[in-house]
Amino acid sequence: MFESLAEKIKEDDDQVTSTKERVALWSVVTIVSLLVFGGLYLAVRALG
Repeated sequence: MFESLAEKIKEDDDQVTSTKERVALWSVVTIVSLLVFGGLYLAVRALG
């Protein structure tokens, strides 16, 4: 059990993302969140 855990930790350490990848990911998350919540806001206003 602990041997596989140590191997998993090594694999995770090897998969380090670059700054560009992190910025791109968070940009996409932010845009999608704004679209979802903006759509919900507009839908509630249209119903009310």
